[in-house]
Amino acid sequence: MSVDRRGGPSLFWPGVLVGIGVAGTLDEVVLHQLLAWHHFYDRSTPTVGLFSDGLFHLFSTAILVVGIIQLVERRHTTPDPPRLALAGILLGAGGFNLYDGTIQHKLLRLHQVREAAPNNLPYDLAFLAIAAAVALAGALLLRQVRQPTT
Repeated sequence: MSVDRRGGPSLFWPGVLVGIGVAGTLDEVVLHQLLAWHHFYDRSTPTVGLFSDGLFHLFSTAILVVGIIQLVERRHTTPDPPRLALAGILLGAGGFNLYDGTIQHKLLRLHQVREAAPNNLPYDLAFLAIAAAVALAGALLLRQVRQPTT
């Protein structure tokens, strides 16, 4: 999957990086900043929460930039169809949010989707359902792209 038939780099893994970066950046901007539902780390002071948000935002933006640079560099040197990059983006975004919703929210308890909510279950279910749908769309597209043409 990571190398095309001619031995050149694929569009898939840069797409995954872009997906992770987009999901992380959207999470940071929408849930952390605009809605103020939580910080990356909500188990300390508001100052620590804001600092953790800044680190998370730097990380997600760096991943997004690296992925975009790799996609731009590879688009003219690979026979991969652009749909392979889109499959990677969807799998990266959905996979990141599934990781975030299960590991960071529930297992490590770094934060919840909506920290102040009396009942997090509806928020958790919606967050995980959207993440699963995005990942499934990416997996189905990847399967379609990998099918040999006749």
